[in-house]
Amino acid sequence: MAPARVSQTESDNRKIVGVNAETVTNVTSTNFPGHYPGEDHEWDLEEFRNTFTVEFHKNQIFDASFSLIGIDASIANAFRRILLAEIPTLAIEFVFVHNNTSIVQDEVLSHRLGLIPLTGNQEGLRWLQQYKKPIDEDRDGNGVQDVNTIVLKLKVECTKADNYDELIKKGEDDPTLLYNHAHVYAKDLNFIVSGRQDTFFSGEADGIRPVHPDILLAKMRPGQCIDMELHCIKGIGADHAKFSPVATASYRLLPTISITKPILGNDAKKFARCFPKGVIGLEEVSRDDAKRRGSGYEGYEGEKKAVVRNTFKDTVSRECLRHPEFEGKVKLGRVRDHFIFMVESTGQYHSDDLFLESVSILKEKCTSLKRDWANYLAR
Repeated sequence: MAPARVSQTESDNRKIVGVNAETVTNVTSTNFPGHYPGEDHEWDLEEFRNTFTVEFHKNQIFDASFSLIGIDASIANAFRRILLAEIPTLAIEFVFVHNNTSIVQDEVLSHRLGLIPLTGNQEGLRWLQQYKKPIDEDRDGNGVQDVNTIVLKLKVECTKADNYDELIKKGEDDPTLLYNHAHVYAKDLNFIVSGRQDTFFSGEADGIRPVHPDILLAKMRPGQCIDMELHCIKGIGADHAKFSPVATASYRLLPTISITKPILGNDAKKFARCFPKGVIGLEEVSRDDAKRRGSGYEGYEGEKKAVVRNTFKDTVSRECLRHPEFEGKVKLGRVRDHFIFMVESTGQYHSDDLFLESVSILKEKCTSLKRDWANYLAR
């Protein structure tokens, strides 16, 4: 018997997660074999190729928003988790303190240094390998090499300004004018090129540097100094948050709003105020609508009616469900397979490149699993 055919309307309705006043319904995916008698829901690669869609809404250097349409929640969540915790990035790991007479303790200053987002030549950052520290139990570590370690220097000393006495007589009390290096910033970090690193990181534009040069690290007064050597290595966010390449990586499902009965006049204005600006619009009831029997607009020609404009902007606050005048007139929901991603890069990589990197990592995981499974079956 041939598989039963399902209308497009029915297929679309099955993808809607119902959002009610106090509950959420139809949460579980049902498009798998055996759920609907007589229907074939076997996963098909060719069908996936034809239905899967990527839509970019915003693509800036540090901030990207895009939609993945037609995939399962498990895959979308895998991309999100990889973005947060499994893309290798460069950060300060080892701090060698030669001298620190500032009021900031060594361990506190080291922690602040570790959290500074770094950037540099994109090709060079990918060329760098992950550092493996040799230990007694494992002597196979690669140790410090030009291919796995970036060296930075922080050497600043606070001194009085050349015109210090003159400024004091004028009553000046701004320490940044009275002293040199009264404030220590991330821009005071100096990159030391080593070995083959000059191939990728030569010049000011390509060298390793802080993403935000004005991050305040410490405050000093005359006689105080900081002298440190910093070793940067690649790591992943699963080991420490400083290695996470994103400030945030999240997704939400596309909201849906269905007006099932006419909402007119002052109720329409109130209904629009229940949503963020641009989600609901007001239009006049046309003559054709007023003439159409059963439309609900009979006799209301010229009245204002509520219409759905752009559900993408909706936050699904459910505010409209609190008001009795809208009861039975509106249905809220979310599209189960439409994931709207928001990726905010910390600056080491461009935000859109990060998503492509997460795809590559997931592909490597699948390849590894496939190989291990084949080896297991070959035993």
